[in-house]
Amino acid sequence: MTLLRLFFVAQCLFMAAASPVLAAPKAEPWQRWTAHDPASALVVDHGPWQRFLEAYVVGGDDGVNRVAYGRIPAKDKAVLEGYIDRLAAVPVSNLGRPEQLAFWINLYNALTLKVVLDHYPVASIRDIDISPGLLADGPWGKKLLEVERFPVSLDDIEHRILRPIWKDPRIHYVVNCAAISCPNLPATAFTAANAKALLNAAARAYVNHRRGASIDNGRLIVSSIYDWYMADFGGGVEGVLDHLRRYAEADLKARLRGITGIAGDVYDWALNEAR
Repeated sequence: MTLLRLFFVAQCLFMAAASPVLAAPKAEPWQRWTAHDPASALVVDHGPWQRFLEAYVVGGDDGVNRVAYGRIPAKDKAVLEGYIDRLAAVPVSNLGRPEQLAFWINLYNALTLKVVLDHYPVASIRDIDISPGLLADGPWGKKLLEVERFPVSLDDIEHRILRPIWKDPRIHYVVNCAAISCPNLPATAFTAANAKALLNAAARAYVNHRRGASIDNGRLIVSSIYDWYMADFGGGVEGVLDHLRRYAEADLKARLRGITGIAGDVYDWALNEAR
């Protein structure tokens, strides 16, 4: 490898470390997963995931849900793995669309938690560099399981299934990346019946928390999520502002009046661990 190429690689690695998301993946539909059955009566059992969440998701006084990774015993890790295996065996294409939404959200979050447990202890999910590619960061690009005999990664679920098929910015509030600045890991398993309420609650909770938006001395600082995925939030600054106003509670809504720009964005990738 030439000296010039070594310098180029070093520069790229430095940029990747300095900026967690150089270019967020576009929402490009994987046509394979657009199939669904509107008349389907099939219901997926998410009971094991609900019980797991109840046992190990800890709500903090600061409004951040954390996971007690360090006290999850082997038997409950096996329960989590069994739940994921059962999801992998579900004929997803035969489900109705609402049931599919719950399926993919729960699968994403369960897989994320399993990835962290498989590599625990770690300071950040970004330290789990199992994705393919020289400059790959974190676990999101690795194919983690097969669904209907198709290998699927976390990136596939989020950017090729959930975002492009549902086209709902609230998706960002319910798929958890195991980081402090990420919207909370939902403490309730998604179902077809509760999805709408959980999506709305998650949007309100994040927008009105300092992780989502904060205004100090008239300067609006937002989560980097709104920068990385601006296309999902209206395609520009005004779209982001409109989205924030939609879910803002009275105090934040009042403080957003007169705000016409975004002063900056922040994101903390530290692991969402309950100690």
